[in-house]
Amino acid sequence: MGTLTIIATPIGNLGDVSPRVREALSAQEILCCEDTRHTGQLVSLLGIPRPALYVANHEHNERAMAQRIVEWLNQGKKVGLCSDAGYPLVSDPGYPAVTAAIAAGHQIDVIPGPSAVPLALIASGLPPSSYLFKGFPPRKPGHRRSFLAEDAQSRHTLIFYESPFRVGKFLEEAREVLGDRPAAVCLELTKQFQRTLRGPLSQLAATFQETPPKGEAVIVIRGFDPKEMGDEISPETSE
Repeated sequence: MGTLTIIATPIGNLGDVSPRVREALSAQEILCCEDTRHTGQLVSLLGIPRPALYVANHEHNERAMAQRIVEWLNQGKKVGLCSDAGYPLVSDPGYPAVTAAIAAGHQIDVIPGPSAVPLALIASGLPPSSYLFKGFPPRKPGHRRSFLAEDAQSRHTLIFYESPFRVGKFLEEAREVLGDRPAAVCLELTKQFQRTLRGPLSQLAATFQETPPKGEAVIVIRGFDPKEMGDEISPETSE
């Protein structure tokens, strides 16, 4: 029985790499990466030994790769899986490999690290007791509205990833579907110029329609609560 090691990598700041992550990256005989060039550069910057073999495992080949990963595990190889930033599987490739490895009787070992979801949730100032992570919304407006409407009555804080090219439009559609709720847009998390903008969806939509951000955004929206929807978070730009 082998072990597939799932390795979380930095989402921006290399200082977040723990000793366990360093050890895991250098201990693998085969490292399956979302982008081999990106991971190779990370390993080089960290100054740790390179795995014997880098293999691409991305959204276009991950189903085929899952069986190869199982074959390597069956052979007793040390196999690791990472994505470009954060955790594999969380809006990133890796799920087919994990399910195939489990079905074949192998162990899964997750090496923890940074994730944009809890960072944005805490920075948002919105209720953290329960939340619903929705990942990336659909690109087509009609599908996006249906996607938002699914959780219009949910009391959970809602968290989304979004491309910088669609942030303003997404915020405006969220206002139309969910109402003008308190929200936050978190940018460049863990990086030098990270910032969080807070305010009602209408204000944030206007801000980002005028000036699209650089880099992917994490958007946090307050859940539905009739008793508290009148409350507002003071708009501000921070961090």
